[in-house]
Amino acid sequence: MATSATDACRERRFLGHPRGLATLFLTEMWERFSFYGMRSILVLFLAAPAAQHGLGLAGGTAKALVGVYSAMVYLVTLPGGWVADRVLGPRSSVLYGGLIIMLGHLAMAVPGGAGFVYLGLTLIIAGTGLLKANIATLVGHLYGEGEDARRDAGFSIFYMGINVGAFLAPLVVGTLGQKVSWHLGFGIAAIGMALGLVQYVLGRRHLPGGQPSRRLDDRERRHLRTAVLAGSAAVVAVAVLGAATGTLTLDNVTWAVAVVPLGVAAAYFAFMFFGSHEITREERVRLRAYIWLFAAASVFWLVYDQAATELSTFAQKKTDLSVAGWEMPSSWLQAVNPIMVIALAPVFAALWLRAGDRLSTPLKFTAAMILVGVSYLIMMFAAAEATRGARISALWLVATYLVQTTGELCLSPVGLSVTTKLAPRAFAGQMIGLWYLAIAVGDAIGGQLTRLAGTVLSEPAYFLALAILALVTGAALAAAIRPLRALMAEHPARG
Repeated sequence: MATSATDACRERRFLGHPRGLATLFLTEMWERFSFYGMRSILVLFLAAPAAQHGLGLAGGTAKALVGVYSAMVYLVTLPGGWVADRVLGPRSSVLYGGLIIMLGHLAMAVPGGAGFVYLGLTLIIAGTGLLKANIATLVGHLYGEGEDARRDAGFSIFYMGINVGAFLAPLVVGTLGQKVSWHLGFGIAAIGMALGLVQYVLGRRHLPGGQPSRRLDDRERRHLRTAVLAGSAAVVAVAVLGAATGTLTLDNVTWAVAVVPLGVAAAYFAFMFFGSHEITREERVRLRAYIWLFAAASVFWLVYDQAATELSTFAQKKTDLSVAGWEMPSSWLQAVNPIMVIALAPVFAALWLRAGDRLSTPLKFTAAMILVGVSYLIMMFAAAEATRGARISALWLVATYLVQTTGELCLSPVGLSVTTKLAPRAFAGQMIGLWYLAIAVGDAIGGQLTRLAGTVLSEPAYFLALAILALVTGAALAAAIRPLRALMAEHPARG
């Protein structure tokens, strides 16, 4: 009997799982190494003056640019999934995405000024859209029908790869970037992605997903070419008009781009509620609950992802980083979160399993909002202490990241799970992209809000404002737990 493609992918084993899981684990680990390594020093490089070989952007502009960059990375997972489904297939999409990411980091490694930086960021955004949207799909395709438990375990191993890469990245890329050269740090991020690509090419014979699920026909290709040309022409026209009128500034671009995730989210939900005839009445009821969770998740990521902007600059400027006479790079503090995720994720998984239906999804989201709010109350006190002139202990930030990590574990994996649960059947393959869109919305708004820190608001007041935003959102969710459970058709319980 001939062996199927999927069976062939499962012939060799990795920790009791299909051999392809090892390939995807290492690919994701190195991609996250490159992503979080570059991110750990990005805002510091953008804001550093030319005398320190940085780009010399104003602090608010640098943080807003990082926020918009982070938002676009998640936004492009939507078209990235479509390209895999209709054009390249998941396996090739991951390969090409990794190549484009590597080229982006290489562009940033060139000390050639702002042009290379913006080119590099654009390439990383495009490549991440192809890779991140499809690598998890490949993990799922390694398992057959009736293997739900093994699939869940496989995703747990895969998620560990993300956090191993995120832990190592600030220690390696951050150290070289801050202590030796910004561009060397970006170059090391490129090498990390290259290592991931080498092992991916060597191991991709163990992977399914070689073909698109439904390839474009000739008519659809013509329409796609027309749409791409029209969109490109529109972008060029806007750029030319902006240059001619003097409005094509980096600040204006970040403001304009920040609006895009909000518009996409609004259009997506509007289509599902009013434009699609494939969604049943019962599915629309569940989507009403999902809008609440989507909005809460957007607020959560708005607050949480300040780690790459406001907390990063706070760590560099106002934290005592000396260890036995040696000053540790401030980027090292961004390794605290992933190592805590690695340590605490099994604890929370066991807690959810033990609690069962007694802890509802809205209750877990409420806990996440309260915890991230408390983390910024800690930062408010830390910032107030720093206003007295002396650098504060790094333990303030460690405590902040610990509380934030517990909030992340209450929301992030739970959000992925409930997204698949509430997804209308006709949109099942697209809903994970919608979850990433919540992150994009939060990062886009959060990046612009950082402009308030140290200008309109003092740093303690800014952290207090973030805390209040999170806590008010948590209170609104707490008040809505019972109606949300009813909309989601969850069994009534204590939470």
